[in-house]
Amino acid sequence: MDRPPADPAKLLAFWMEWERGEATPGTVLKNLKNGGMRDILEASAGVADEADGASS
Repeated sequence: MDRPPADPAKLLAFWMEWERGEATPGTVLKNLKNGGMRDILEASAGVADEADGASS
């Protein structure tokens, strides 16, 4: 299933909710995962795509 590209501004907003104490760590992690944080980190690290779910 295709998903939209990660939105760094949206990911930052999720993180800031946690810093302000408005969200629990579990909620923030869920939002970051569903929002595509892995894609952002892989692109930043220059990691090639691996099979989906290989290390999830």
